[in-house]
Amino acid sequence: MNQKRLFLRPCTWVYVTLMFLTFITWFVGVNNLSGRFFAFMVLGFALLKGQLIGDYFMGLKQVAGLWRWVIFIWLALVGTLISVAFWQTL
Repeated sequence: MNQKRLFLRPCTWVYVTLMFLTFITWFVGVNNLSGRFFAFMVLGFALLKGQLIGDYFMGLKQVAGLWRWVIFIWLALVGTLISVAFWQTL
């Protein structure tokens, strides 16, 4: 087998990962899985997907300085606020 055919660009692997995480999120929703574990798992997937999109599709992985961290800081802030609000309602 030719090894060049097995090689995929990093953005292709990221796209496949995004599709896989989206499928898991869809599966959780369709099967009405609930509870803290699933809620925080889905939130974690959303944050991870946002970071992957920022790094690979917005091109922030190659950017130096503060701009590299803007998406991460924003996602961390929003994720923390959602987690605190969710934790207080349970």
